[in-house]
Amino acid sequence: MSQNFSDKVNEEMPKTEVVAKAKRKQFTVAEKQRILREVDACQGSGEIGAMLRREGIYSSYLTTWRRQRDSGELQGMSSQKRGPKPNPDAIELAKLRREHERLKERMRQAELIIEVQKKVALMLGANLEAPNLDDPR
Repeated sequence: MSQNFSDKVNEEMPKTEVVAKAKRKQFTVAEKQRILREVDACQGSGEIGAMLRREGIYSSYLTTWRRQRDSGELQGMSSQKRGPKPNPDAIELAKLRREHERLKERMRQAELIIEVQKKVALMLGANLEAPNLDDPR
């Protein structure tokens, strides 16, 4: 009796499977140019519609792509990067700051090594006269 009830519950439960959302296809410049060439080659009635259905695109895409081709945008799109353009001065400044920090660290290490060498020389009894770096001879 309880088994019949559980079978009924399982049959009445809706399926909770999550279906992946379809993503919109993005065409490369080469694909756009190929499709436009095919459209230009179509002569009979219905050929363009059949080609659009085959490719899975809307006719409004053709209008946009033709406009881009006529204005010359379609040829340059492959090398054009999207988003904000980096400021070359800011890039150079960041590079110089990194180099400055690296050189400061190397100078600090060199000064420590010189200090250790001075202490070792004093411990061994060698009397070394340090050259005066400020004297321009």
